[in-house]
Amino acid sequence: MSTNIDLIFKIAGVGILTAVLHTLLKHAGKEEQAQLATLAGVAIVLMWVIELLGHLFSQVKSVFKLF
Repeated sequence: MSTNIDLIFKIAGVGILTAVLHTLLKHAGKEEQAQLATLAGVAIVLMWVIELLGHLFSQVKSVFKLF
């Protein structure tokens, strides 16, 4: 259970860092880099979520003895 809480804090940390970086870059007039930074943050979080979904589907298959 603690790993789920750790993951939530990791996602929140990436979100806060991404928001701060986006704001700083946008105020500096570098809107393209701000969008890329936001996209990178979203991609990192999506990779974590996709990995967890893979584990979830593996557990569901083992519970119902599929495959």
